[in-house]
Amino acid sequence: MTAATELPGAAELARRTHRRFPGESQAYREARLALLAEEIELRRHIERVAAQRRALPPGGVVPEDYVFQGEHGPASLSSMFGRHDTLVTYNWMFGPQRERACPMCSSLLAALDGEMPDILQRVAFAVIARSPVTKMSAFARERGWRHLPLYSSQGNPFNALYAFEDPDAGEDLPAFNVFHRDGAVIRHFWGEEMGMETADPGQDARGAPDLMPIWNILDHTPAGRGANWYPSLDYPPS
Repeated sequence: MTAATELPGAAELARRTHRRFPGESQAYREARLALLAEEIELRRHIERVAAQRRALPPGGVVPEDYVFQGEHGPASLSSMFGRHDTLVTYNWMFGPQRERACPMCSSLLAALDGEMPDILQRVAFAVIARSPVTKMSAFARERGWRHLPLYSSQGNPFNALYAFEDPDAGEDLPAFNVFHRDGAVIRHFWGEEMGMETADPGQDARGAPDLMPIWNILDHTPAGRGANWYPSLDYPPS
């Protein structure tokens, strides 16, 4: 991206829009242009954060080539990369103590399932949980998921080390992690670190940018996310 000092001001860019909607008032247009300038600044900040993330120094070497149970048999972490040098993993809150998977995780994974054929063109992806892979696969079939690569981490410490779970306490936590392979060396590149301890008052503990498509859609509506609404696994007939 061009250096920030060379960019025109966000308010100047906002004034270049020729879009007007039927029946809008002058007050609406002035407020919308002010908001548009903030949206341009947000876009620029997202670009700066992404560039800063890409510039991180090398992360820690993965302690071992963990072995998972995939839908087609055992699979090592290194094998999950396939033809790519980057692997994205999502820790699914679906531990063996759960009869049903976490609704929030399932909402996110349902969206990612549709995107997965495109994602896998650029990077490898793995959905990891401590439940048996047969249980994970049965739930995926029930939801109509077709593309998510599923792996059970039963028997290895991956979730404890990279999702900071305490399996002995029956705990499971969501986590995104990114790994990079350079030859035979696999390093941790990035992992989400936002949680309850980093949440602002009155807000959900969430990362930035927020990877949940549903929240991004609702953030564009008059009522927003709402204070107490969360996705469910099932809804009554409408």
